[in-house]
Amino acid sequence: MLHVTSEIGRLRKVLVHEPGREIDVMVPAMMDELLFDDVLFGDRAREEHAMFRRVLQLFEVEIVEARDLLVETLADPEARDWVLEVLLRETAPALRERVEEASEEDLAAILVTGVREPTSRTGVDVADLFAVPPLPNWCFQRDPQIVLGDGVVFAAMAAPARHREALLSRAIFRFHPDYAAAPVIHDPLQPLPEHPLYLDQHRPRLEGGDLLLLSPEVIVVGHSERTNATATHALARSLAHRLDGPRWMIAVEIPRRRAYMHLDTLITRVDHNEALVFPPVILPGGHESASVCETDLYDPDLKTTRREDLLSALKIRGIDLKPIPCGGKDPVQQQREQWTDGANAFALAPGVITLYDRNVGTAEELARHGYRVLDAEDLLLGRNEVDLDDDARVCILIPSHEMSRARGGPHCLTHPLVRS
Repeated sequence: MLHVTSEIGRLRKVLVHEPGREIDVMVPAMMDELLFDDVLFGDRAREEHAMFRRVLQLFEVEIVEARDLLVETLADPEARDWVLEVLLRETAPALRERVEEASEEDLAAILVTGVREPTSRTGVDVADLFAVPPLPNWCFQRDPQIVLGDGVVFAAMAAPARHREALLSRAIFRFHPDYAAAPVIHDPLQPLPEHPLYLDQHRPRLEGGDLLLLSPEVIVVGHSERTNATATHALARSLAHRLDGPRWMIAVEIPRRRAYMHLDTLITRVDHNEALVFPPVILPGGHESASVCETDLYDPDLKTTRREDLLSALKIRGIDLKPIPCGGKDPVQQQREQWTDGANAFALAPGVITLYDRNVGTAEELARHGYRVLDAEDLLLGRNEVDLDDDARVCILIPSHEMSRARGGPHCLTHPLVRS
């Protein structure tokens, strides 16, 4: 079962992946290609991720581990054949027998952790070190798919280092017995009749961090480093005239900068009437203010109207959000904390959010707006309590020394499967 129509509905079930051996085998020469800004200390990153998961469990959220789903999916012979058909196109001939004969658990490890080249190889490039490269970004489960309503939209990852993640997502949602019945709303890699072939920069790119579900009627998409207009226009055609889908798609053109890799690094909704934002891009008058346009998905011609800014566009559609600046009011602190995912909060319920603890200025700003700021450890040890049914407004700070250096916050690490 899938059901998600907002960013803040009570979280019931969520998809995550604990960073595994795939982050332990990274070397500096791999970082650019694999989209990391540092080599992580894996044990510490896993400790931080485990505490995050324990916080979710404290609020009775069902946690689904993506690797478990993959192993269970590969037990289906049809799914296994489908995955191998794609994987073997890029696998060295010497590995074919090993891959074909691997158990489900071993094949899942090959797909996620990769396969080292023989130790006699002395190069430093990814191809020198790995016959099958690792997937260190797979902990960011926000991106390979988008659960929209009761169905799924598949991603088309921008960077070659993440292409296999989209393959794994398709395998899980096409073949796993818990999710195979969910309708596929859109697959950007399925050529449309009028566009039988995509070339280079026109190839669709669509990643989950660039799509926010603001209400059952309104979705917001970011045109960013990772998502392009080719993909969002195709998505609009797939969503057009669906009575069970959104009416309005608002597109936000954000600067193509590494710091702003996805829209959810610049804005996340935290309550019915509030959002964490990075002011220079999201608010009008900022030195990099995003351009915004709105598409009526019920219009036969998919009519598009330009809007002044994102928040005013949302207000027209009945979503009136007060901006809370990540980093507070200091422009230097805003830039520092946007980089460490200060605008990338993840809501467990309206007004109850998780945030990386290193974003001190953001936490202080939330406190000024009436949020009670708590450390995850204090909550888990019973020194503080939160009742989701008493309209609490709470920010729970998650340890982030290592995970923040992977350039993805709590919103990036999670993919809601069910919200109420």
